[in-house]
Amino acid sequence: MSLEVISAGFGRTGTTSLKAALEKLGFGRCYHMMEVFRRPEHVPLWLAVNRGEPAEWEALFGDYRAAVDWPICTFYKEMMQRYPEAKVLVSVRDPERWYESTLRTIYTMKRQRPPASWLFAAIPQVRRFARMVDTIVWQGTFGGRFEDKTYAIEVFNAHIEEVKRTVPPEKLLVFDVREGWEPLCAFLGVPVPEGPFPHLNDRADFAEQASWRFFARVLRRR
Repeated sequence: MSLEVISAGFGRTGTTSLKAALEKLGFGRCYHMMEVFRRPEHVPLWLAVNRGEPAEWEALFGDYRAAVDWPICTFYKEMMQRYPEAKVLVSVRDPERWYESTLRTIYTMKRQRPPASWLFAAIPQVRRFARMVDTIVWQGTFGGRFEDKTYAIEVFNAHIEEVKRTVPPEKLLVFDVREGWEPLCAFLGVPVPEGPFPHLNDRADFAEQASWRFFARVLRRR
């Protein structure tokens, strides 16, 4: 199996909704940051990619046809080389709203980690996952300066412009999940399904995912 869709958009640009949409459109289970948490053996593989070592793409994506969110967006160019037939999305959002959403959700887990702080201290799997996110996202993408709002938004905008320059126009869709099914389906060449476009992982959803109940469920499903 080979990746058919690569999303180069940062997290908190509707990537969880996009994951659900791609799965509904028949692209199988879509790779997302939470897949890394569910598969702790992937953590060292992503860290190796981050160090510039040869990537073990088949070990990461052997049974996936689509991939979104971090760390995908960090390495989309390398993935395009491995999967040259894949189509590329870049999910976008109002930069100010993106920053506030990221600051109050995934960055909050790095800085304070409530209410699951005991998990980060007590469970090695969670500690290793958190270190990987810090290395690739907060230190790598944002150079340890995410709390500098102006700088973080500049990084966000520069990344989108880089994707536009890098990906051939006929293989790229710049996509806001508020646009719904039509542009996504037209780009992928699939019929528009019945029902509304997924709307997942708002701040209320994230609060649940940051809880000990969510981590416990994920750990049980492994």
